[in-house]
Amino acid sequence: MLIESAYAQAAGAASSTESQIMGVLPIVLMFVVLYFLMIRPQMKRQKEAKAMIEALQKGDEVITSGGMVGRITKIQDAYMNLEIATGVEVVVQRGAVTTVLPKGTLKSL
Repeated sequence: MLIESAYAQAAGAASSTESQIMGVLPIVLMFVVLYFLMIRPQMKRQKEAKAMIEALQKGDEVITSGGMVGRITKIQDAYMNLEIATGVEVVVQRGAVTTVLPKGTLKSL
């Protein structure tokens, strides 16, 4: 009788660790799915935005996050001058640029 109960305890212990692994597995899978569906694409967009901001140069036509559309007339490290109308310039942060327009989009400036 002692031997049979010892086998029963060993079988129960193996089943217990297996159930613990199966309990943690859905959580691990959820984090893997979240990484590939949310975190990784967001990091890619941030990298593309940073490259676009670093590539800005005088004469580029841009749209800012505030909705202003204009042509870059002067670029500094953190700021740039944006001509939004003939003879009207505003100073904006480089990080405020959301889109670089194709050359020749702004005809009136």
